[in-house]
Amino acid sequence: MSIPWISTEEPFPDSEHLDPDPEVPGLVAISEEIHPKQLLRAYNQGIFPWYSDGQPILWWSPNPRMVLKPKDFKISHSLKKLIKEVLLDQSWEVRVDHQFHETMLSCATQKRNGQNGTWITHAIMHSYGKLHEEGFAHSVEVFFQGQRVGGLYAVNLGDMVFGESMFSKKADASKIALASLCAWCIDQDIEMIDCQQETTHLTSLGGKPIPRAEFLSHIQEKCSAKNPVWSFNKSVLSYWLNKHS
Repeated sequence: MSIPWISTEEPFPDSEHLDPDPEVPGLVAISEEIHPKQLLRAYNQGIFPWYSDGQPILWWSPNPRMVLKPKDFKISHSLKKLIKEVLLDQSWEVRVDHQFHETMLSCATQKRNGQNGTWITHAIMHSYGKLHEEGFAHSVEVFFQGQRVGGLYAVNLGDMVFGESMFSKKADASKIALASLCAWCIDQDIEMIDCQQETTHLTSLGGKPIPRAEFLSHIQEKCSAKNPVWSFNKSVLSYWLNKHS
């Protein structure tokens, strides 16, 4: 199979009916540049960019697709203990869209086992920054004693959240961000967070792979809804204590 090269204006191929290349399963298209409107079209079709600096833009729609259903988020004993501390201690804060660009940069510079460099390039930061300005990309940030110690950023289309990346500068701070996001999603009746690709870390948090066809069917139904208002704080975490009391 020949992977198509597309311009920022050209449509993406239908990933559901692609004949996958066995050497690069899930790769659906390649482009020289990336554009915010192109990103929105991609997410509406279940496609996301993932590449390294110096490479062309690689667009993916893997099968199966890793997702996290917010109600399935796993709360370990240690995380439950930390959630209690976060709720009681005024030194902890959870903020939304307070420092989006800084959160992206922290995700880009987070050291990860077995990974050199980052896919969060300058072009990615610029494009997602534009989506943030337009209300489609958001950050959840965890502060301790006034310092941003963890967080994540995601894309939101209607009743669908597409998780992108997380970072921690303090133990389990990214899990607090994700627990906050999951609790808010439950409150907003958002049933699924896209996690893109399967990892042991995501599996440990409750993520599961589902067939691509099932994922695409879900986003076709959910992406057209009205976007919710992203406004919450650490109080959303009380959901997990009430659920697991």
